[in-house]
Order: sequence, then C-alpha cells, then structure tokens
Amino acid sequence: MAATKVSPITIEVSLDENKIPEHIKWSAPDGGVVDEDAKAMLLALWDGDQQETLRMDLWVKDMPMDQMQHFFHQTLLTMSDTYQRATGDEKMTGALKDFSAFFAEQLGLKKH
Repeated sequence: MAATKVSPITIEVSLDENKIPEHIKWSAPDGGVVDEDAKAMLLALWDGDQQETLRMDLWVKDMPMDQMQHFFHQTLLTMSDTYQRATGDEKMTGALKDFSAFFAEQLGLKKH
C-alpha cells in the first residue's frame, strides 16, 4: 500500500571549521515545529534488512554537562515508555525505569 502523505522532518547542523556542531535546528511542520533550536540529539533508525541500529548522536560544543546529564536521564525514561508501548513488556519496562532512577540518583539529578 502506497503512502498517502509524506511528512517531512528536517535537521540542520551548523559545524565549525573542525566539523564540531555549533548549532542544531530542526523542523517538523506537521507538528507545528519550524526551525527550533536544540543543543543535542540522539537519532536511532532500525535497518530491518541488516538487523542493526543506525544512529546519529550529536551535541553542540557549548552544551553544559548538567544539561547533558538531564538529557540522558530523560531519554532513558522516554525509551522505557516507548519500549512499554511497543512491546507491552512490563517486567523489562520496570527494569529500565529502575535503571533510570539509579542513573539519576548516582548523578544527583533532581526530578522535574
């Protein structure tokens, strides 16, 4: 069955002379997002033919360490929610959430 609509998502990365990201902007017009700034991104795509994850992890050079720690913690939490929705596996979802709590505790992160 052919797709009836294409929904573009774009990511624009500005690099310095050493190819280090300085700015990240992204757009998803169907979601109301146009040229929004971001400090970091983790993109994972599944290649079903090769049975492997293709990924792109970028962050701007002025991203503060505390923001990176919060970014990873929140990413772990959202990954556990996504895993639960995708698989229905409550046991492993709980384990991922437990690890996320341990991660936050070890880094001394406050809950928001």
